Amino acid sequence: MRVVVTGASGNVGTSLLRALATDELVQSVVGIARRRPRARFPKTSWVQADVSRDDLEPHLRGADAVVHLAWLIQPSRDEATLRATNVDGSARVFGATARAGVPRLVYASSVGAYSPGPKDRAVDESWPTNGIASSFYARHKAEVERILDGFEGDHPDLRVARLRPALCFKREAAAGIRRLFAGPLLPGFLMRPELIPVVPDIARLRFQAVHSDDVGEAYRLALTRDARGAFNIAAPPVLDPPELGRLLGARPVPVPARVLRTVMAATWRLRLQPTPEGWMDMALAVPLMDVTRARRELGWAPRAGAGEALLDLLRGLRESAGVETPPLDPHAGGPARARELLSGVGAR
Repeated sequence: MRVVVTGASGNVGTSLLRALATDELVQSVVGIARRRPRARFPKTSWVQADVSRDDLEPHLRGADAVVHLAWLIQPSRDEATLRATNVDGSARVFGATARAGVPRLVYASSVGAYSPGPKDRAVDESWPTNGIASSFYARHKAEVERILDGFEGDHPDLRVARLRPALCFKREAAAGIRRLFAGPLLPGFLMRPELIPVVPDIARLRFQAVHSDDVGEAYRLALTRDARGAFNIAAPPVLDPPELGRLLGARPVPVPARVLRTVMAATWRLRLQPTPEGWMDMALAVPLMDVTRARRELGWAPRAGAGEALLDLLRGLRESAGVETPPLDPHAGGPARARELLSGVGAR
């Protein structure tokens, strides 16, 4: 099997490359990335291409499967650039997949595609996917779900699967996650449980997470089995203030959601951090996911719990861990993170 992976140099992409390297059914992998990485992975050759503008069809011809992971989270202040990759770029990948005659497509959707839902029970893949209006990430994920619905209808012979993972954490992605969500002012050495005395106790702060390597394995299984349709991907337990307090040895302290949202919005507008308040809206609104279908039809089971994944990320933040790919390189921000500051903190 020859597999093409767009966005292969990122958090989940690098985990998928490692998972594919161990699969005897996979002979070769083409990793497509906007910027060519230095890191090497068994069976993988790199192609530099941008899904928003480059001709993708030549890279997809002869492939047995395409996994579409490419997605932008920054620059958060330039939604036109984000949309060009996230929405228009996804449509370009889907079209190139069909024109190249590739028989399998697996798309990286997200819990963020879901409409607001319950936090006291888990929903299956039939829950509506209209996103969260105030989050560009959720809006884009929902829009691509609609594009993919139409694509499946137009190409019934092409096997299409979409995975909807929860928050994806691993130690090696720490530098990239910090740049995307926290920005240059976060001191990594403070990311120790003993230095986190309190956690915010906010109504509806109940979310799911999963280790990125377990997500990579889920994509591998979706490729190598007769998988079609949507699959929720998350690990137990649900992370809420009591569970976060237990993990970190911290005390949950009640905080009104509107106060934290106001702080988040103000610090984003002041360019102190790169994450607009829509991310908080999404976290508090999306439902908990039932992963029964992934367990039953893919044979998938997480090897790490949600808490283990979070602690692995915190360890990586303390250690400035990364991978030699542009999205995950711990040195990408330049000396003293000057390059990040000069970028406008979410401006480009």
